[in-house]
Amino acid sequence: MSDPVPRPAVQQLAFDELDTPLYDTTFVVVDLETTGTSPAADGITEIGAVKVRGGEVLGEFATLVNPGRAIPPAIVHVTGITTAMVYAAPRIEAVLPGFLEFAAGAVLVAHNARFDMAFLRAAAAQCDTAWPAAQVLCTVKLARRVLGRDEAPSVRLGSLARLLGATTQPTHRALQDARATVDVLHALIARVGNQGVHSLTELLDYLPDVTPRQRSKRVLAADLPAAPGVYLFRGPSDEVLYIGTAVNLRRRVRNYFTGSETRGRMKEMVSLAIRVDHVVCAHALEAGVRELRLLVAHTPPYNRRSKFPKRAWWLTLTDEPFPRFSVVREPGRDALGPFNSRNDAADLGVIIAEFTGLRTCTARLSRNAAHECPPALVGGCPAGSEGKPLDMAQYAPASALVRALFAGRSDAPIRFMLDRIETHSRAEHFEAAARLRDRAARVVRALRRTQRLAAVARIAELIAAHPDGDGGWEFAVIRYGRLAGSGTAQRGVPPMPIVEQIVAAAETVVPAGVAGPHVQDHARSPVENAPPLRGASPEEVALVVRWLARPGVRIVRTTDGYHEPLFGAARWLGWAELADAAVSAQPTEEGYLDRLG
Repeated sequence: MSDPVPRPAVQQLAFDELDTPLYDTTFVVVDLETTGTSPAADGITEIGAVKVRGGEVLGEFATLVNPGRAIPPAIVHVTGITTAMVYAAPRIEAVLPGFLEFAAGAVLVAHNARFDMAFLRAAAAQCDTAWPAAQVLCTVKLARRVLGRDEAPSVRLGSLARLLGATTQPTHRALQDARATVDVLHALIARVGNQGVHSLTELLDYLPDVTPRQRSKRVLAADLPAAPGVYLFRGPSDEVLYIGTAVNLRRRVRNYFTGSETRGRMKEMVSLAIRVDHVVCAHALEAGVRELRLLVAHTPPYNRRSKFPKRAWWLTLTDEPFPRFSVVREPGRDALGPFNSRNDAADLGVIIAEFTGLRTCTARLSRNAAHECPPALVGGCPAGSEGKPLDMAQYAPASALVRALFAGRSDAPIRFMLDRIETHSRAEHFEAAARLRDRAARVVRALRRTQRLAAVARIAELIAAHPDGDGGWEFAVIRYGRLAGSGTAQRGVPPMPIVEQIVAAAETVVPAGVAGPHVQDHARSPVENAPPLRGASPEEVALVVRWLARPGVRIVRTTDGYHEPLFGAARWLGWAELADAAVSAQPTEEGYLDRLG
C-alpha cells in the first residue's frame, strides 16, 4: 500500500515534543455490523478492524459474532449476513477481549464513531469489562471539517470513498468497510497536513470549527517551551488580560487557538491578545504559587475574581472587655478561616457562640458596664442569664474557651454539640438533631482547615521532596507557609547539593508578629501572638499543604516537626464523614443513633 501520509522533516514535526506526530500514531480503524440501531436492544454481528501506522497496515482483525438473536430480514438485505452464518460464530464475550488487545494503545477510528463506540461500550458493560480510555476519531466529523458541502454533499462512506479515490469500496461488511475507512482517513489527513496539522493533538483540536483569526494567533505559542510554568496573555496596551498555569506551556497556550477552547470569555480574551509572556517553573507547586502572586499584582480582567486571595473572610474575637465575634478581612491572633463569604463566617460564629457562651449582641460594652440581656432560651444572647448583668470574671471563660477551640487546646464545644445531638435524638426530635449534626460537621471542617494550614504556617523552614516520575526529584523550600525556593534534581544527579543551592537562594520570609534582625534565623519560630497563617496568603498555604499531602512526598529536613494540635478538629473528622454519609443516605429515625454514635 502506498504511504498517503508523507513524513516531513524532523524540524517540522518537533512543534511539541509531547504530541505524537501523525506518522507515528497507531490507528485502529473499526467497523461493526449489527442487528439494529439500539446498543441496548440490538447486538453486534460482525467486527472488522485494521491497524495502521504511517500509512502501513500492521494487522487486521475480523470475525462474525453470534448476537444471540435472529437477524432481521431488513438487516440481512443490507449486509448479507444471515442468522445461519452467525449460528456457529463466537459470542461477544469471547470476541471482545481479543479486539481490545488488538486495539490496545491505539487511537480508535470509525465512520460515524458515535454509533460504533456506543455498541462496543455496551458490549463491554455486558461482559463486565472496563472500557479503555482511548482517543476516538470520527471520519464523518473530520470529513465535514475538511470538505466543503459543494465538494462533498454527502459524507456517507461510499460517497467519500469514490470522491477521495479509495482503493477499497465499502460493501456493508465490517472488514471491507474498515479498509475503505482507512483510505478515507489517509486522504483526509493528507489534506489537513497542508494546514499545519502534523500531530495527533493538532488533529483532534482541528475538528471543531475555529475562526481564521483565532487560528492565526497560534504563532503566539510557537516559541513557548514545553515545560511547566505560568503564562500571561497581554493586550494591545501591554496590560495583562489573563494568567494561568500549565504543565506544558506550549501545548496549553496553543489550545486557546483551537476548537478545544469553547468558553466565550476566553475567545474574547484571545481576540484581544497580542503577546503571551511566560515564566518557566521547576514544578506545579511553584507554578501555582507564582500564579496566585501574579493575580494579586495584576488583577487581570479575564480571571475569575474568586481566585484573588484578598477576598478571604475570617471569624475573629474582638479586642474589648467582653469579646464577641467579628468577621474581618485581616485575621488577628484568635481567628478561624478563611471563608469564601462573609455570611458563611457569620453563620459559623453563631453556632460556636451558642456552645461556648460567647455573646452575640453587637453593643460595645465597657469594662464597668452593667449590661443585662435575655438568655438564649428566649431568643437572646448565649452569654445572657435572666436578671443577672454580665460580669467580666464570669464571662472570661467563654472567650478563653473560644481561643482554646480555635487553637486546638480544647474540643469541649464539639463534645457539647454531640451531647446535644444525642439528647435531641433520644427525645425523638430528629429534625433538630439533623440540623445540629450538619452545623457541627461544618464547625469541625472549618476548624480542621484552619488548624491544618496553621500547622504548616508556623514552621520556620521545611524542605520537602517529591518524585518527578522519571527517577528525579522536585524540591520545595517552605518558610512560614510560603514557597521560598524550588528546584529539581534529575535522575542520576546527587540531590543534596541541589537542595543546598536552593536553600541558599531561597527568599527570606518575615512572618507577621515577628520583627527585628532575628527573622533571618529560620531556626526560630514566630511568637504565639501572630495570626494563624503568620500573614501568608490562605490560597498559597493551601497549595503548599495539598502539595505536601501528595503520595511520595518526603521531608528532607525541617526546623520544627509538622503536627496538628492534640485536641484539634482532626480527631473528629471521622465523625464528620459519618455525618455527611448520613445526609447522603437519608437515614431512618431508628438508625440515626447507630450512624452517629
